[in-house]
Amino acid sequence: MAKRLQYRRLLFLVLLLAVAFAGLGYRLIDLQVVRHDELRAEAEQQSQKKILREPRRGDILDARGNLLATSVFVKTVCADPSLIGNCQAPVARTISPLLGLNETEVYNRLLPRLRTNDLGKVITNQYVVLKRKVSFETWDKVNGAMSNLVFAADEKRLPLAQQKFYRDLRAKAIFADPLNDQERVYPNQSLAAHVLGYVGMDERELDGARILETGGKDGIEFTLNGKLAGVRGWRKTETDSRHRELVALRDQDVEPRDGLNVVLTIDSVIQHILETALAEGMEKHSPISISGIVVRPRTGEILAMATLPTFDPNSPGSASADARRNRVIADLVEPGSTFKIVVASGALNEGVVRLGDVFDCEHGHFAFAGRVLHDHESYGALSVEGIITKSSNIGAAKIGIKLGEKRLHDYIHDFGFGERTEVPLPGEVRGILHPTKSWSKVSIAQIPMGHGVAVTRLQMALAMAAIANDGNLMRPMLVDRLEDREGRTVVKYAPQRVRQVIRETAAKQMVKALKTVVSSEGTAPKAALENYSVAGKTGTAQKIENGTYVSGKYISAFAGFFPADDPEICISIVLDEPKQHGYYGGLTAAPVFKQVAEKAANYLNIRPDLKS
Repeated sequence: MAKRLQYRRLLFLVLLLAVAFAGLGYRLIDLQVVRHDELRAEAEQQSQKKILREPRRGDILDARGNLLATSVFVKTVCADPSLIGNCQAPVARTISPLLGLNETEVYNRLLPRLRTNDLGKVITNQYVVLKRKVSFETWDKVNGAMSNLVFAADEKRLPLAQQKFYRDLRAKAIFADPLNDQERVYPNQSLAAHVLGYVGMDERELDGARILETGGKDGIEFTLNGKLAGVRGWRKTETDSRHRELVALRDQDVEPRDGLNVVLTIDSVIQHILETALAEGMEKHSPISISGIVVRPRTGEILAMATLPTFDPNSPGSASADARRNRVIADLVEPGSTFKIVVASGALNEGVVRLGDVFDCEHGHFAFAGRVLHDHESYGALSVEGIITKSSNIGAAKIGIKLGEKRLHDYIHDFGFGERTEVPLPGEVRGILHPTKSWSKVSIAQIPMGHGVAVTRLQMALAMAAIANDGNLMRPMLVDRLEDREGRTVVKYAPQRVRQVIRETAAKQMVKALKTVVSSEGTAPKAALENYSVAGKTGTAQKIENGTYVSGKYISAFAGFFPADDPEICISIVLDEPKQHGYYGGLTAAPVFKQVAEKAANYLNIRPDLKS
């Protein structure tokens, strides 16, 4: 009986062990076979980590190496709500003023929230971004404040578990992302804002994850974003249960390649001279906007480009879209009388007229193709040179009629109108130049006056620069070279000639005529310089709104270059709807030209060609 009982117990024990081993075997099969892929993925998700390593964005420099845009490393301050318990209030009260955030908003972000991950597991949020672009100095203050935060009168008397909770909260609940972010800084605030542009954040998917990526949004920042941004690196590694990297198990470590520096043709001193003069012109004449360009005629190098209103690229969101728009390349206007340089140049180049040829300007009224054309003064007989001097609409119309539709259209096109200049900036428009088959009967007379075509301010400046450059139209040059972080030149850009629009002899004749514009007999004596001869042309065009010319609203302009016979720089000034102290280009734009020219000549040490 006793033996039988022992056998039963032994059998029960064997069965129990068999069941246990069977259960263990089932569990092993379940873990190693049935759920192998699922558990492996979860383990890799918890232990393997791919860290993106951002390159440093390249700087933007002016022609003399002065810093126009740079990047500084900053922190992204985060929180782990799972470590905060019910201490959201004191933490929010401590760090929100340091971060410049609303305390209630911080409190809400610190609250734990449950969610289900991709594997169906319920987890709490352990990574919440509180603020990006935080300086190292501010982060040090936040870190110090958290280290000194007191949660109880005498924590040493609390249970050990509670003491550890508070220690972990102070040390780990508020942390900075291990990868430093970058903040784009423009040390000169709004200087050359429309040339530089600005950067912003874009969200995109990478390796199945949503990431925020910095990219250029306008200006050079946009067009050369690929060169400035550099190439991202990465680190593939493993972490322990506390998310600390196991350096010995680091699999891949690819260094990022920093972005290239962009060196512009812009000279920050001349840019400041231009912007200062435009601001004074804006205050005096109260236009909707005022724009200016300074360019080297021989090379097409843009030394300065500006338009007001402007904005601060450090905080582009605080400005309107209208202020951020680069009117120099994005706005179309009828050029008015500055366009007379095109028809006169073409006629001189074709030999259709000579400077001394005389035209009857009909005392200010000229009936043509059922329309009556007008001059601002009652002129009688004027030579071709006199037509430029006095800016006679009727004289220009008669030169255009003599040149003919096809040749006029061809010269307009050859001067660069109706096509983009290919300046490396976004938002450039082509302008409007209709084919001759779309011209009306009066177009051949109106277009030479600067009506019936639409141009950008940059196109008009480059056309004037072409006359200064012996008839050679140059591609606008805004970027001089690309450099690496050590200042070594990677790419060097050279001036590009688009085409020779008119012969040198015709260009010289135009210069001779344009020099008279700034004389006491011309329309722009206020553009004359004491030590330099100036050649230029005024323009005053009535504005068009909804397809109709509007009385009392004008586009006023002056474009000129100096020294006239050996030009160093060409300057164009345009005002949109000046409201005070006159509206003619000779009264509004010419004085601004003079102010810029005098200071730029002194800065560039241009040799005077006139005896004082």
